[in-house]
Amino acid sequence: MADNSTLVSEAGRSLLADSSVLDSKITETSKENVLPGSVLHVEEEMPQIETRVVLVQEAGRREELMKALEEIKVPYVKTDTVEELGDFDSPEFETVFVVSEFQDSLFNNLCKADCRVIGPPVVLHCAQKGEPLPFSCRPLYCTSMLNLVLCFTGFRKKEELVKLVTLAHHMGGTIRKDFCSKVTYLVANSTRGDKFRVAVSLGKPIVKPEWIYKAWEKRNEIDFCAADVDFRNQFKIPPFQDCMLSFLGFSDDEKANMEEMTEMQGGHYLPVGDERCTHLVVEENTVKDLPFEPLKKLYVVKQEWFWGSIQMDARAGESMYLFEKSDSPGLKKSVSLLSLSTPNSNRKRRRLKETLAQLTRETDMSPFPPQTPKSCARPSKNSTPLPVKQSARWQVAKELYQTESNYVDILTTIIQLFQVPLEKEGQLGGPILAQEEIKTIFGSIPDILDVHTKIKEDLEDLMINWTESNSIGGIILKYSKDLLKTYPPFVNFFEMSKETITRCEKQKPRFHAFLKINQAKPECGRQSLAELLIRPVQRLPSVALLLNDIKKHTAEENPDKITLERAIESLKEVMTHINEDKRKTEAQRQFFDVVYEVDGCPANLLSSHRSLVQRLETIALSDDLCDRGEQVTLFLFNDCLEIARKRHKVIGAFKSPHSHTRPPASLKHVVLMPLSQIKKVLDIRETEDCHKAFALVVRPPTELNNKLLSFQMTTEEPPKEDWLKMLCRQVANTICKADAENLIYTADPDSVEVNTKDMDSTLSRASRAIKKTSKKVTRAFSFSKTPKRALRRALMSHSATEGRSPSSAHESYVGSRLTSTSSLAGISSPSLVSLPSMLEKRSHTLSRSTTHLI
Repeated sequence: MADNSTLVSEAGRSLLADSSVLDSKITETSKENVLPGSVLHVEEEMPQIETRVVLVQEAGRREELMKALEEIKVPYVKTDTVEELGDFDSPEFETVFVVSEFQDSLFNNLCKADCRVIGPPVVLHCAQKGEPLPFSCRPLYCTSMLNLVLCFTGFRKKEELVKLVTLAHHMGGTIRKDFCSKVTYLVANSTRGDKFRVAVSLGKPIVKPEWIYKAWEKRNEIDFCAADVDFRNQFKIPPFQDCMLSFLGFSDDEKANMEEMTEMQGGHYLPVGDERCTHLVVEENTVKDLPFEPLKKLYVVKQEWFWGSIQMDARAGESMYLFEKSDSPGLKKSVSLLSLSTPNSNRKRRRLKETLAQLTRETDMSPFPPQTPKSCARPSKNSTPLPVKQSARWQVAKELYQTESNYVDILTTIIQLFQVPLEKEGQLGGPILAQEEIKTIFGSIPDILDVHTKIKEDLEDLMINWTESNSIGGIILKYSKDLLKTYPPFVNFFEMSKETITRCEKQKPRFHAFLKINQAKPECGRQSLAELLIRPVQRLPSVALLLNDIKKHTAEENPDKITLERAIESLKEVMTHINEDKRKTEAQRQFFDVVYEVDGCPANLLSSHRSLVQRLETIALSDDLCDRGEQVTLFLFNDCLEIARKRHKVIGAFKSPHSHTRPPASLKHVVLMPLSQIKKVLDIRETEDCHKAFALVVRPPTELNNKLLSFQMTTEEPPKEDWLKMLCRQVANTICKADAENLIYTADPDSVEVNTKDMDSTLSRASRAIKKTSKKVTRAFSFSKTPKRALRRALMSHSATEGRSPSSAHESYVGSRLTSTSSLAGISSPSLVSLPSMLEKRSHTLSRSTTHLI
């Protein structure tokens, strides 16, 4: 839209002309009168003109004015009428009139006579500063806008513009018709036009017309300056003035937050589709196409425009943030659909293997070429060469390097994306945060980055030139002192850092917008600054765990064995120094609750750096960890996943009850899995035969092939989508990756052999119960499961009771055992009375198998 600031008549054009033009003409005229070579004789040739101040009417009755003129040694006279001064046009004097009011007839007459007129505040200001009276070609009432250069835009009414320009001149301001770099303030009546866009790009303050009016009201305050930041900010143009915003694709909470911010920043919000709307703000990650055809006057912009406008404290240019429709909507990666029309089980297994192989190839993203030690290479019997299996030590060392590389990238993102822009001078709209706040938030992050960059480079050299004798522990020991120096200052004040972020985000909308903009960038993986800053807190414990794994796979004769132990101890020293005042009672209580509830829970689960994130109740859909259909509980920690199944009731307990009152453990430990072993998280699509199912593609460091663990959620909370995102976020934190969402893949149930159709049927539950009962009975009465030492003690005890020899006792024991087993086979289980025929068949089968075994 064309700028309307110049829509004035010829009569008012002189008011908009640059005030500097007249000053330059006066200067040029004076220069023309000075001939070359005569500069030294200017004072002799030009007569001295004495300045005389005339205090007119009310000004002549103010004692402070007369005293001020005496201080600056300027002669003055007092008069009630200008006519009394018959010689005020005399060339011997430069007459300056001091008038208390700039709106009466006296003032107008002096202006028509081209007299030099000033106001009382100018005299008082000069006396206070010890300066001479300023020269001004226009009437100057005060110095509130002295040295300020103003430009106007968006004014359609000539009378309003003329009034504003006049008042600005009376306060010492200079007016420019065209906007340029010398302009210090843009007085805007609209957020449209080229001048507004240029002012935003240059970071110039943009104020409302009320700024001039309010400054004129304070014209008699000697120390007042219109450029005062606190005063000026009261009249700044809010970013969304004249804007009607609608929001599409955002969650309810985020939408409510953005609507509140819109009102705070001078705009209004409307429902999507309202014709009065001027801007449609779109969440580009969720919206791939608009639900309607937008009008030409409607700006359809990305959310970065919204937050960017708040950050720079001015409405950003829409052209840089326009939302473009996607002809081919970007979808998440999904596992390829495999047709399973043929019921051949071998074919199904082969296709499942191919699917897992594809996931393996997508997972392997090594930043360096694989280096195979010659000692690990084995000749293949087949004509087609097979991939050589790397040593377990190499596998874990590779994981250490990859996580270290990812960690360095995260720290670089924190500094380059957050700290450097906040510390940059000359920010649009002024500094977003104070230097003290920036220092509190980021602390020693740059020092930590320097240390880990060196560790990463050393690890990279080690992996490229890999041999089994390479010293991994030596690299950590080399920088142990630097780690001890850099980590405690950050970790010990991490809580203060988070509190500062939270407080500034609430109190400073520009900082809130700054965080929102960066969080949406791919480098952050949609993580907040606080979530990224927790990485240094988690890194050293992760390195210690990896070094432990490397030590396990290091031969005793390897010289790195001792070095690794020393490196682990050095990390423990750092962590002990850090965590000595960081342990929290609540976190420890949660750990002990898990330990008491899970029978056989590993002792190394207890750790000061570990925290419980979420508990989930599921049913196993595969036979890899336990029987299909068993109830499985998943305990998600920040760096590992504890998998436990429901504990089976023991038939005929042979153990004495516990003496303590704590209830027995209800779960049985299955596996404690580090989150780094989870390579993919499969979100299995909902179908008629599959509900609330998901799967994990895992691979231990010593395995070349992936394993698929599938589960069905049995609770409504948390929702499956939230659980998968939470799991991927913790996995990404463990492996130091920002893009957690890339770990989630969508899969069809048939492609990964997952089905939940029979999980809830009565027949299926009964079948699983019979299967479990059969296993328990077989274990209870099978000699193959009985330790020889316990059996020998039982026989000796039996012979001692009957007074027989061991051999005869053995024969009697076997005979009694046969009798009891046969009688047991014919007894119906109370839990299975609803299925007599099935149980009878199962009991006969069990009887035959047990008798044959004995």
